[in-house]
Amino acid sequence: MQLNINGQSRTASADPSTPLLWVLRDELNLTGTKFGCGVAACGACTVHVDGQPVRACVVPVSAVVKQKIRTIESLGTLDKPHPLQAAWIAEQVPQCGYCQSGMLMAAAALLDKNPQPSDADIDAAMTNLCRCGTYQRVRAAIHRAAADLKKSGTA
Repeated sequence: MQLNINGQSRTASADPSTPLLWVLRDELNLTGTKFGCGVAACGACTVHVDGQPVRACVVPVSAVVKQKIRTIESLGTLDKPHPLQAAWIAEQVPQCGYCQSGMLMAAAALLDKNPQPSDADIDAAMTNLCRCGTYQRVRAAIHRAAADLKKSGTA
């Protein structure tokens, strides 16, 4: 199967019913997307499919063959972090860090749709679970990133 991942064509040989998460991690070595629960409840495996946040642990790879898939690996770089990544650090969001790639991808999808979200918008969009309980910091980081994107003219 040919997949469009982070703007590149990638070939996957997995069974078509294999969850996208396992193709990303085990076959394509894109390990930033994490396994959390396996039932789409926690959000650790959140990626974008055609701009929408999806839980990769329950999406069969065959369902995304003709779509654009974006993983955490494409969000930013060490030299040029995405404004969300910079805000995450500034607001000291990560504790254990396990859920962070999914949180960042959910937040990026939110800001793509709503560049100036309210607290209620953030609470509605951010359904990912964090066992460390950094939800207030997540909200602050999203507001910070939204302000930074607005200042830079990319929002």
